[in-house]
Amino acid sequence: MSRDLAIDLGTANTLIHAREQGVVLDEPSVVALSVETGGLVAAGSRAKEMLGRTPGAVRAVRPLRGGVISEPDAAEQMLRWFTERVGMSSIVRPRVVVCIPSDITGVERRAVEETALRVGARRVYLVEEPMVAAIGAGLPVTDTQASMVVDIGGGSTDVAVIALGGIVASRSTRTAGDAVDEAIAEHVRRNLSLLLGERSAEDIKVKVGSAFPLATEVSTRVRGRDLVTGLPKTVDVGSAEIRRAIAAPVGTVIALVREVLDRCPPELAGDVLERGITLTGGGALLQGIDARMRHELGIPVTVAPAPLRAVARGAGRCVDDFAALQPVLVDGHRF
Repeated sequence: MSRDLAIDLGTANTLIHAREQGVVLDEPSVVALSVETGGLVAAGSRAKEMLGRTPGAVRAVRPLRGGVISEPDAAEQMLRWFTERVGMSSIVRPRVVVCIPSDITGVERRAVEETALRVGARRVYLVEEPMVAAIGAGLPVTDTQASMVVDIGGGSTDVAVIALGGIVASRSTRTAGDAVDEAIAEHVRRNLSLLLGERSAEDIKVKVGSAFPLATEVSTRVRGRDLVTGLPKTVDVGSAEIRRAIAAPVGTVIALVREVLDRCPPELAGDVLERGITLTGGGALLQGIDARMRHELGIPVTVAPAPLRAVARGAGRCVDDFAALQPVLVDGHRF
């Protein structure tokens, strides 16, 4: 029998949940392709190691940007490789649930659906990321009392207030983890005359990035290319400096949360004040992001357990129990 799958097709990482087995794949959303033939060279972790290091005959790309597919052919090859790794049957084709940002267009929805169908899905269901993030975080989405979730991914941030099994108010922005990386690289370039690669900027974010002052400030050593001499150069950067560098993207996310709260009905706003805000996604791992939101908004903020897998867990519950969670699914064939 074919196993139904849930796919969190993220800008930074792709996770696949197999029915009754849990998460069976967690790989970076990166693919390396031959320039001459367009054929697959590597995907996942191996391809990510190639970013910024490939020879002229190979290009390493991230086929999703801003939470949506930007290179359909590369995305299809990457997803095919991932589904083959988890043993998706080509004879008894599975049903597939795919997570999408809440504000993508009909054309972008269709691209996601067609990609999943081409790699072997029997039927594709689309579900909005903030809804499954809330389910994966264990929030009572069917209650009359509202819950608020902020899903900060690699390419997009989704904010939603959920009650009675539906999204009451939501907003999305393409400002997320990638924007933080870009802000770090731009700051280092402008202020330290050092050119960084994509992976180096991400390493700085993980090691010393913070959205709120730390009890003990830390620093790390960074290597890159000096823009003046063109030679390799090493500099030290501290958490306070990086906090200033990422102030703009962090401020955009908090402003989006404030905007959703402004649009929320008064009764549900009171529920959010009582229950607080739950953070999911890789961006929830940024040091001090919960403390910064508490400080700015005056509302309790908590980080979901294993926030990177919250969306995949929630989508996994959809495939584990289609009947119970059918109301939250959006049938892809409607678009």
